[in-house]
Amino acid sequence: MAMSIRLINRNTDYAVRALCYMARKKEGLTSVPELVKSLRIPRPFLRKILQVLHNKELLISQKGAGGGFKLAREPKKISLLEVVKVFQGPIKLSECVLQKEACPNKKNCFLRRRLGTIEQFINIQLKPITIEGMIHGN
Repeated sequence: MAMSIRLINRNTDYAVRALCYMARKKEGLTSVPELVKSLRIPRPFLRKILQVLHNKELLISQKGAGGGFKLAREPKKISLLEVVKVFQGPIKLSECVLQKEACPNKKNCFLRRRLGTIEQFINIQLKPITIEGMIHGN
């Protein structure tokens, strides 16, 4: 049975889609019902994700009639890596694939060093990808 590793989880995917939608809109607030309808994201997931983005200061929210959300920063100043870290924490491929407990040989392990190099590469590649870049395809 083949197993796949997902770099981007569902919450991160939904968050990026919502941020891109708001970036395309450029001005004004975006309501939760508008996002649910346009992005076809289940409302309970979306509300939780928007709240996290607001708490991490990526979104500004306005409550009440006519309320909604908008980006707290310019789309070019929100990186994909930042969003990944908000929902998934730092990129870690594995603490140790050989044991369930932390390996006492971690400092000298060839595999761990290689995985660390791959993690650094992923971070370097994701950091310059911004919400603006994603909506413009670059």
